[in-house]
Amino acid sequence: MKKIVISTLSIAAISGACMLTSCGGGNKAADTDSMATDSTKVDTAAAVTPNATSSTEMTYQIPSPKEMFVFIKQVAGKNNKRTDVLNNPDNVKNYADAKSQALNFGIYSCDLTYCSIFEIGTDVLKYFKTVKQLGDAVGVSSSISPAMLKSLEKNMGNPDSLVEIADNLYFSSFESMQNSQQGTTLALSVAGGYIEGLNIACGLVKYDKKSAAVERIADEKYTLDNIIDFMKKYESDAGVKETIAKLEDLRTTFNQVTEKQAGAVAVKEEKGTKVLGGGSESQITEAQYKALADKVTSIRNSFTGK
Repeated sequence: MKKIVISTLSIAAISGACMLTSCGGGNKAADTDSMATDSTKVDTAAAVTPNATSSTEMTYQIPSPKEMFVFIKQVAGKNNKRTDVLNNPDNVKNYADAKSQALNFGIYSCDLTYCSIFEIGTDVLKYFKTVKQLGDAVGVSSSISPAMLKSLEKNMGNPDSLVEIADNLYFSSFESMQNSQQGTTLALSVAGGYIEGLNIACGLVKYDKKSAAVERIADEKYTLDNIIDFMKKYESDAGVKETIAKLEDLRTTFNQVTEKQAGAVAVKEEKGTKVLGGGSESQITEAQYKALADKVTSIRNSFTGK
């Protein structure tokens, strides 16, 4: 699992992600194990950063759109795909300031991953070129090489390779921002990618109280908590502060979702990797799901200028 190292990881993010494979109910029990993604596993040996300067600095997982989309594809069907929920590449010309460029770099990177996973080959190259254009603008051009484009073109008929290339681009760009101490850009890009992934997911998944995909979306509130915590390191920047306020508004909507206990948290060994199970399970109603989807879309459109 790829990692971006930042400070203070809340255990809620781990437990929230882990319950995807541990909670029963509905149509999840039959084949959840075969659909488990990297987000459900915790390498305890890598829980603390090697160069941590204090006991509170932990390894934080940048939320990968790959994990969300693979799960939805497997649960809700590979043909359940829409391109109208993506940010049109033509809009890239509208992003001239640093804030909108960073937010939409995250958004377009997420769109590229989505097109790769759902095998929308006609759009993969368009979104790659758009990501490359904004990557140059935000200062991560070295992470998006011409060799990647050639590899994409060569592997257009190989979905697995396209997904791997898109995922590598996503993380290498964020790592580049971190390594070059572009904290503000990283914070905004993470926010953009997170909101876009959630917006796409809500667009793809219709409400069903027994749906594993609906519960997966509800559990994204744990990821949101940690994104907000991370972004607060850079809230002296006006753009970051404004974005945090919008995410806080989303958190208020998420907090309307109730939880029930799904058993005590347990740790088991699975092929040499420790997997957390149990904890709490989100209980989201149809009205809450609609309110969440509407809020996400509103925030996302404020990012894209739609």
